[in-house]
Amino acid sequence: MNDRSSKLAADPLTDILRGLRLEGVEYGRWELKEPWNIEFPAQATARFYFVGQKACWLRQPSGEWVELRCGDAVLLPRGVAHALASEPGAKSSPINGYEIKQICEKVFCLSTEGCRPGTLLFCGSMYFNLDGLHPLLGMMPDVMRTTELEAHDPGITHMLETMAREVKLERVGSAGIVARLADVLAAIIIRSWVERGCGDSSGWVAAVRDPKIGKVLAAIHLEPSHNWTVEALARMMGASRSGFADRFAAIVGETPARYVTQVRMHQARQWLVRDRLRISVVASRLGYDSEAAFSRAFKRVIGHPPGHFRTADRQSAA
Repeated sequence: MNDRSSKLAADPLTDILRGLRLEGVEYGRWELKEPWNIEFPAQATARFYFVGQKACWLRQPSGEWVELRCGDAVLLPRGVAHALASEPGAKSSPINGYEIKQICEKVFCLSTEGCRPGTLLFCGSMYFNLDGLHPLLGMMPDVMRTTELEAHDPGITHMLETMAREVKLERVGSAGIVARLADVLAAIIIRSWVERGCGDSSGWVAAVRDPKIGKVLAAIHLEPSHNWTVEALARMMGASRSGFADRFAAIVGETPARYVTQVRMHQARQWLVRDRLRISVVASRLGYDSEAAFSRAFKRVIGHPPGHFRTADRQSAA
């Protein structure tokens, strides 16, 4: 058994999750006087909320309002458009219409005059290290609430209690501590969702959990820059090239070569957008002989040439 194969655990999904990371972009401690209703546009990063004092309401992408009680936490993994309000009928206003003050690095405060004993929220924006088109991220529901997971993961309750204490105390350094707790809690929410079956036993998750194909998928996702060939992947599964290709296509719904290319191009987009690497560097990392060959493959999978993302990045920074 080679070193690459020996790294893969009995559960391939566990291996893929080991590579899942959340990185906090910014956090906020918000004190809000009733009535209030804040509209949040869609964003590339995930959003996280913890209700530290007094219940409020969340309008989901479906338009349905759900109540968030004191002590509840919610993760919107794809940062979909939504609203938070003291009550569903309150007059709404966009988040960019509020004055937000910086408390410390990456932590901001939104406070309305005379808000106590109003709603106290702790919020955060977080980056996944996965591309937005990663199958695991795409399968996650728009909204993930701790109330739906606590019965299956008692550790969530303890985390929520700790966050509640820190949010209310306003001690020196509490904002930074709550920010770290938010990162951990968001990761626990995702882990609990996965352990409960990801809400779906079919599709990509079922493919990952296949005893043989799952090992192959995990290897591809763990090392997307590796030069995977159909022959190498077939050896990993212990099958002939044709037998492996047929089984892979039947379970995953894509040929092995196409799937590998998709994963590699999704990783390339991460390097271009998040890490701001030059196109030539990304092409080299993925083993392409020329920038032109890489660009053709990238556009075929993503729908835009790599230069599109570099231009968009420069415009957003202007």
